[in-house]
Amino acid sequence: MSARILIVDDASFMRMMLRNILTSHGHVIVGEAENGLRAIDTYQQLKPDIMLIDLIMPEMGGIEAVRRIMEADPKAKIIICSAMGQQALVVEAMQAGARDFIIKPFQPTSVIEAVQKLELEGE
Repeated sequence: MSARILIVDDASFMRMMLRNILTSHGHVIVGEAENGLRAIDTYQQLKPDIMLIDLIMPEMGGIEAVRRIMEADPKAKIIICSAMGQQALVVEAMQAGARDFIIKPFQPTSVIEAVQKLELEGE
């Protein structure tokens, strides 16, 4: 299967790393955003199957973006990207509606497994 994915991270090298992992496994990157505000707009425009979003970003962080996207689209499939030591924030993001999380630095297998798990939810 091939998911249409939106990547949100303020670090361009993290977006590139995720893009490379995902496209090498047949997924399509429909867009990228560098903060939560742009993530909301981009999500509404592109309606991706799955969204990967960083927790800590300028202008608006991942948790608030998850809340707002889930209010607009309760079926949104969002995976949080978190650094080690952000467990409390991950819990908050999951309570806000995120479906899963992956830990930075990314392990390709963890990224692909999280995406595949959400893809299967829709079937």
